[in-house]
Amino acid sequence: MGEVRVRVTMRNFVDVALAERGSGRIEDVPTSHLDCLVDTGALMVLLPEDEVGKFGLSRGGRVIVTYANDHREELPTARGLEISLLGRSMVTDCVIGPPLCEPLIGQLVLDELDLIVDCARNTLGPRPESPNLPLLKLKGSTHTR
Repeated sequence: MGEVRVRVTMRNFVDVALAERGSGRIEDVPTSHLDCLVDTGALMVLLPEDEVGKFGLSRGGRVIVTYANDHREELPTARGLEISLLGRSMVTDCVIGPPLCEPLIGQLVLDELDLIVDCARNTLGPRPESPNLPLLKLKGSTHTR
């Protein structure tokens, strides 16, 4: 199986929200367009420390990550990262990696945005059942309005 990469737009969601409320211009919000490795074995987004610094994200807690070679390391997290890819967006936390490390998109993003990896074509795309919007399952009663 080859690598799956995707172009991702990232910003600080707090800055976006403030701009939308009139405390600045949306065009002035720091934005990055990164080619990210889609890692179905990873849970969260991993971003290099220098990218996180560009956005001024709030620091979160710490997590222990396990690498493919079973090495473990404690890394900090950041909050409020807005991610947009393939016409879908979400806000999430991210793990802060060392400067210039490879950015990764993990399973939380794939699940929330309802995207699947096509291993035969090495591509990422929406599930066939949800080509236009994420289709999410909820357990509970149905409400009609």
